[in-house]
Amino acid sequence: MTQNNSIKYFVVISFFVLVGCSTEPQPLQYGKDLCHTCKMTLMDEKFGAELVTAKGKVYKFDDINCMVNFYNSGYVEPGEFTHKLVIDFNHPKQLIEADFSYFLMSDSLRTPMASGIASFASETDLKAMKKKMGGIYLSWQETLVQFK
Repeated sequence: MTQNNSIKYFVVISFFVLVGCSTEPQPLQYGKDLCHTCKMTLMDEKFGAELVTAKGKVYKFDDINCMVNFYNSGYVEPGEFTHKLVIDFNHPKQLIEADFSYFLMSDSLRTPMASGIASFASETDLKAMKKKMGGIYLSWQETLVQFK
């Protein structure tokens, strides 16, 4: 193998390694993606969640309780996740960082796996929905202990 061919192979392999190791979130594909925990097809665009590891592994969920149960399972150490994402209830299909989200737990919310939790990008949106649906506000840390 010539030095020129070796360089070409190195460039091609490097490209695929870099592309294959992306730690960026992926859009949830409703009607196609399966929840990693319950294996149900994601259907309701106002709900869903995603965890992405430092190695680029993406786990998708149809409801926050499925995500939290997996997160707390120990299968992947929580520190390995580069993204913890939830769907913004007021903006279907839009993933937002869970650490900075606002959560509403209400018996009036009909969620895919009966968690009764919706997430919001803004406190204003949360308060408006709380006024309409009732329920309690949860932080991300409080949400993590709801399903233990």
